[in-house]
Amino acid sequence: MLPEPFDLLNEDARTPLILAKGEHVFRQGDETRGVFFVVSGAICLTRMTEAGAAVTLHNANAGGMFAEASLFSDQYHCDAIAVAPSEIIRLSKRAIQTRQREDAAFSEGLTRRLATQVQDYRQLLTLHAVKSANERVYLAVASGRLRGSVTQLASEIGLTKEACYRALKELTDQGALKKTGRGEYALCTSF
Repeated sequence: MLPEPFDLLNEDARTPLILAKGEHVFRQGDETRGVFFVVSGAICLTRMTEAGAAVTLHNANAGGMFAEASLFSDQYHCDAIAVAPSEIIRLSKRAIQTRQREDAAFSEGLTRRLATQVQDYRQLLTLHAVKSANERVYLAVASGRLRGSVTQLASEIGLTKEACYRALKELTDQGALKKTGRGEYALCTSF
């Protein structure tokens, strides 16, 4: 169930948690205790700017992980909030660090996972550099970033939810996207 290399951790390194929508997993400044795997639901990592605006750093959905950077920090640097009823598993920071020192294959797997995340964040930075809202939304959908709500996507790619909804409508009207369900879109193959 857990992705590599976390599937190699012993059962005593895993703590299951059940969260209601709106409940915090942790708050910015809390002492780090581990990283998390989302069994079901969705968790949004958010940081408040000095001006008081909430910025989405990451959306973790079922099968995803979050707070890996906490392995190398004493405190969490953002809030993690359940945006839907969620079941998650906390993986002990201490157990991960011990396994990393003792097991080269585990350490290599963790390094590979973190390198993949760096690539993903660089892709996100590239999306943020795209000036056209329509193009930014199209590229985000094409790269599979619409995994949660449209509001979460908008925050993740640096648009207001209104601009994101407008772009989705325009892209659908142009035949670039098709609406497949509530808040769900797919690329049109004929575009």
